[in-house]
Amino acid sequence: MNVLVTGGLGFIGSHFVDLVLARGHRPVVLDALTYAGNRANLAHVPGVQVEIGDICDADLVRRLLEREAIDAVFNFAAETHVDRSIEGPAEFVRTNVVGTSVLLAEALRVWTARGRPADFRFVQISTDEVFGALAEGGPDKFTEDTPYAPNSPYSASKAGGDHLVRAYGHTYGLPTLITHCSNNYGPRQYPEKLIPALLARALHGQTMGVYGDGRHVRDWLHVSDHARGIWAAFERGRPGEHYCFGGNHELENLALVTHMCDVLAELRPGSDPHRLITFVPDRPGHDRRYAIDFTKARRELGYAPSVPFADGFRATIAWYLDGREES
Repeated sequence: MNVLVTGGLGFIGSHFVDLVLARGHRPVVLDALTYAGNRANLAHVPGVQVEIGDICDADLVRRLLEREAIDAVFNFAAETHVDRSIEGPAEFVRTNVVGTSVLLAEALRVWTARGRPADFRFVQISTDEVFGALAEGGPDKFTEDTPYAPNSPYSASKAGGDHLVRAYGHTYGLPTLITHCSNNYGPRQYPEKLIPALLARALHGQTMGVYGDGRHVRDWLHVSDHARGIWAAFERGRPGEHYCFGGNHELENLALVTHMCDVLAELRPGSDPHRLITFVPDRPGHDRRYAIDFTKARRELGYAPSVPFADGFRATIAWYLDGREES
């Protein structure tokens, strides 16, 4: 198959490209190469077709879909960082809502011209943040039936794109799927995210600022497990459905950072990064807890996370250390 991966030079998108290649298919990457994209993320797989361009460019999207005979679209392209969305929400609306709208319109055009093949898919990669926040310390988790209640400009823009995907499926019959994930971790993540950002500060002997009281809870999912879940949704999911993928590993942010310091001290004997942990004012509207119930994905897709957090986290820290020490 010929698979269009938007945002394929990013963190999660590049890992998904690895999986597409491993399954014997041909990925075509469309990436605007903004701050979060990096050609080095696919340097280990030379020969992958990469088009530098914007998903808001309808002519470019149409040309790629037609010329490359694309069988499936996986939309990873997005502005994703909550702090950036608070400072400048307009760019998030442009990419996450308008860009998704352009992709849908051009996918519908091409799909219709081909006679509406039943095996075509448009897969929207979303987030658990569109669901809002869970009760702190409670047993509840997000499911596919959780109502949308986004609390940041980022999550609101992702919700807007998701609603358009659902509408195109319902109104036009375009075979669409929407996936939601918990917090991803692993190699190649852009350094503004929690793990690489604080790790970089620790390696430079700088303070590691933890928001608020540090008790915000996140469910951590290795990026390779997320990629496998998305592929399972593509292969076995029912058009029009949502599927949630979690790591089944909830941690308070402070506990995550403390564990990072433990691993770092072990991998770099003689260092004491714990002394660098500090607390900084909480960001506006910071959701207290996210966690995903992936029962539906397990039942319908056979999904389950396979990377133990302790192993995956240690390997992630080691990857960043190797990259820094080689540079």
